[in-house]
Amino acid sequence: MNFLAHLHLATLAESSLAGNLMADFVRGDPDPHWDAETAAGIRLHRRLDSLTDALPEVRQARLLFREQTRRVAPITLDVIWDHFLARDWSHYYPQCSLADFCQQAEATIAPILPAAPSAFQELNQLMWPQRWLEKYAHPQRLELVLQGMAKRRPRLALLRDSYQDFTVNYAALESLFSVFYPRLMQLARENKL
Repeated sequence: MNFLAHLHLATLAESSLAGNLMADFVRGDPDPHWDAETAAGIRLHRRLDSLTDALPEVRQARLLFREQTRRVAPITLDVIWDHFLARDWSHYYPQCSLADFCQQAEATIAPILPAAPSAFQELNQLMWPQRWLEKYAHPQRLELVLQGMAKRRPRLALLRDSYQDFTVNYAALESLFSVFYPRLMQLARENKL
């Protein structure tokens, strides 16, 4: 899962949005450094990542990638899942528009930013004003996202090429997402993540 899915599932689980979004920027045990609610959100994010990677649909999705890009498939898939969620937002979260959800999430996360890791602060300074999560709804946006990630991390240069796997397998990936994501939503609502 990527940013939008983590925020959405955290909302359904009534978990800390800040903790769930910040988890990739925090190493080790979060308890000594964060309040209980934020630390619980960080742990939820980590459990969700492990659970998602082990899902049969996600394992099947990885096999859709060419041999040369399969190594970066898990990262690409995280972004792809956010695309389908953003594109079909009104189906998965009819209570509020994606734009309104993003504004609410930003307002909820803003108070913890001064104490957050600098890389997380930088992410927030770009993500919200540039409306990344809303733009994920457009498939061509993923090409720019993957290219940007490839530039920032040279060892992940193959991300640039994985966009082709996304476009070639679009319908199959969409179908897999529509199977597993509602199950994750139900687990979140039941606090079983």
